[in-house]
Amino acid sequence: QVQFVESGGDLVQAGESLRLSCVVSGFALSGSDVKWARRGPGKGPEWVLSAGQGRFTITRDNAENTLWLQLNNLQPEDTGLYYCMSTSLGISGPGTQVTVSS
Repeated sequence: QVQFVESGGDLVQAGESLRLSCVVSGFALSGSDVKWARRGPGKGPEWVLSAGQGRFTITRDNAENTLWLQLNNLQPEDTGLYYCMSTSLGISGPGTQVTVSS
C-alpha cells in the first residue's frame, strides 16, 4: 500500500524557517514524480517550488525514501496545508499545517 506521511508543520513568525518531511512507503521515491504542493486558506492547490520564488528547497533522500522541504523566510501568505503527491499515482498525503504569523 502506497502511503505518504508528512510532518514538521508548525506555527512560526514571519521570517522564520521550517523543514518538512514526507516519508514514502510502499513506493520507491527514487525516479518518482513525487512533489510538494500546498493549499492556502481559500486558495487552490499550487506547487511549492513555484510559489516559493527561490525561498524553498526540496531534497530527496532515496535511502530513507523521504522527501524534504526546506522553507526559508516564511511569510503569512505561506500559511497553508503542505502535502506531497504523485500525479502518476493520483494520490497525496494528509499534509502538515504551516501557519505563519506577522
